[in-house]
Amino acid sequence: MTAKSAAAAARATVYGYPRQGQSRELKKAIEGYWKGRVDADALRATATELRTANWRQLAEAGIHEVPTGDFSYYDHVLDTSVMVGAIPERHRAAVEADALDGCFAMARGTQDAAPLEMTKWFDTNYHYLVPELGPDTVFTADSTKQVTELKEALALGLSARPVLVGPVTYLLLAKPAPGVAADFDPLTLLDRLLPVYAQVLADLRTAGADWVQLDEPALVQDRTPAELNAAARAYRDLGGLTERPKLLVASYFDRLGDALPVLAKAPVEGLALDFTEAAAANLDALAAVGGLPGRRLVAGVVNGRNIWVNDLEKSLAILGTLLGLADRVDVAASCSLLHVPLDTTAERDIEPQILRWLAFARQKTAEIVTLAKGLGGGTDTIAAELAANRADLASRAGSALTHDPAVRARTAAVTATDARRSQPYPERAAAQRAHLRLPLLPTTTIGSFPQTTELRTARADLRAGRIDSAGYEERIRAEIGEVISFQEKTGLDVLVHGEAERNDMVQYFAEQLTGYLATQHGWVQSYGTRYVRPPILAGDISRPEAMTVRWTTYAQSLTTKPVKGMLTGPVTMLAWSFVRDDQPLADTARQVALALRDEVNDLETAGTSVIQVDEPALRETLPLRACDHPEYLAWATEAFRLTTAGVRPDTQIHTHMCYAEFGDIVQAIDDLDADVISLEAARSHMQVARELAGHGYPREAGPGVYDIHSPRVPSTEEAAELLRTGLKAIPAERLWVNPDCGLKTRAWPETRASLENLVTAARTVRTELSAS
Repeated sequence: MTAKSAAAAARATVYGYPRQGQSRELKKAIEGYWKGRVDADALRATATELRTANWRQLAEAGIHEVPTGDFSYYDHVLDTSVMVGAIPERHRAAVEADALDGCFAMARGTQDAAPLEMTKWFDTNYHYLVPELGPDTVFTADSTKQVTELKEALALGLSARPVLVGPVTYLLLAKPAPGVAADFDPLTLLDRLLPVYAQVLADLRTAGADWVQLDEPALVQDRTPAELNAAARAYRDLGGLTERPKLLVASYFDRLGDALPVLAKAPVEGLALDFTEAAAANLDALAAVGGLPGRRLVAGVVNGRNIWVNDLEKSLAILGTLLGLADRVDVAASCSLLHVPLDTTAERDIEPQILRWLAFARQKTAEIVTLAKGLGGGTDTIAAELAANRADLASRAGSALTHDPAVRARTAAVTATDARRSQPYPERAAAQRAHLRLPLLPTTTIGSFPQTTELRTARADLRAGRIDSAGYEERIRAEIGEVISFQEKTGLDVLVHGEAERNDMVQYFAEQLTGYLATQHGWVQSYGTRYVRPPILAGDISRPEAMTVRWTTYAQSLTTKPVKGMLTGPVTMLAWSFVRDDQPLADTARQVALALRDEVNDLETAGTSVIQVDEPALRETLPLRACDHPEYLAWATEAFRLTTAGVRPDTQIHTHMCYAEFGDIVQAIDDLDADVISLEAARSHMQVARELAGHGYPREAGPGVYDIHSPRVPSTEEAAELLRTGLKAIPAERLWVNPDCGLKTRAWPETRASLENLVTAARTVRTELSAS
């Protein structure tokens, strides 16, 4: 096919779409089901309505081929585990009794069976359920979900493409099951898994699938020769099947690198590549292998992870370069649109001109369709769209919001000394012990306490004008008083104020910093039914006034025990926002760090002796390629130290991280120079404690003993046993006792019981230590 005919054949598609609905109907239906207010048939009906609405909206917008199978009640990797029969033995009976309840048990756990481990999906803030595999794993095909959803789309008269997690990525995301040797490599199960994928592909072909997409994002990471050989074998075998649909192998989030030649040689009909995060690298690599003659190339030129309008002319230039490198060039977003909100038109509080800078899922769909039209018919066919796009880009570039001379001058004046504590850790530790006088194995929580219905109602009433600010603040004071009273009665050693006034750990601060925009309906799935509204970091950042001092000092006035000041760190403020793309991330991080430094210093001046600066996103923002790690970690750790380095030696700086793989950033954790770090550890059975010990981590640490992402209450003995495991890696004088994460999403009954058990466990182990 000539470049001209390839352009004329260009079509628009997407890899996935937000699941929740305009008003988060899916979240409400699932949580209603868990509470017994919604039955299974009603939940399934809601899901069907949402899928149908999504497909129709995509088709009406001009998308030629809609995705199926990307919809999930909880997580698409969990759905893949069900599809291939990788059900942990402890959950097998539940899944066999009721597939829906069994999946929720795997995701959330039950009182008798722990859930699957949860961690971040590559370098996004989406969480997936980690498959548990071992040498005895037996895979069996169950394509019910995939076939059912395909048939639903076809019945609507749509052209549909099922989307599956690819077999290589699935195995690379997996971990050894409990009781299996830690060095077991799930990839050794590939030959056992491929026949199951073959059966699913055959089932989809029988059901009417012309194409099936197999997502292999793990191949954009550094991969060993053995892993690349496994990918070659997988697609040689799947491509060699006779009873199958055409195969589109998709990669995203970074450059494909050494895996591109492997996939280019595979007997598959198409590849999908990311031309936003790694446009130049993927272009060069594709040209180096001679393109994809006779095959389909899906070009991800619209950023599926951020919310800024596309530069249409730049994207058309990339698409034009790709013509001639493939038999057919189609246009798509760089990845699933799961990672962005649904629709900008629902936003009423953002200035209309600024709103034109933004593109959520529906606007990105329109951009994809426009680009496909322009590629196929020429720029004259989209002249009006190009002119409007140029005006929007110019408006953003020239806005006073994006450039504040005072902020830029302060940032430019930062020196290396500004990011170093005045004394080394051993001297600080002695000063803090003398000042705080905490017991062995001190107990604390991570920060937030349950956000009750009463709190959410009060917040909604304030927004709606049903109560005034004085009435709202009285409710907050009462909630803080209850939280402090509970902690004192329970016996916790370092208290928190509970964050009753905070809607979200990033949004709360973003709303008080210049340079940020907040949305009203910009919900994005984080995990399961947990949705967040990432703020939009649009311009230069500064802090007009104190953000947390008032409520922290009020809480401290209610107790003689230390109350932690609670802040979200600069890297997490970037990672959990939609960050500006018009300057280096390092520059933005430094601006945020300086604003937070002012807050830290004000907390200390107000008498706060313990200040926690959370950085749960430090690991998730780590670039996917090792060669890019040093630069990122240098500016990320500097930003944290710039935030915290201005305090006195006897002020104790804490940080917190959760739900990520920490082993490969232990040196960076060390480089933060925090006095105490708390980390998720309950689901991974204290793995992070062993990793800290292996590194020789010299400061204090609190690996979590209470998994807060499950409603189950850990027993005293369970928490005590985790503590004993932690003590094998971390000396008692440096070990803290705490939950894995904040308690915002939990209910009060389970929170009370779990924290009471946690404190009792700490006292039990203290007694054991004193007797030994």
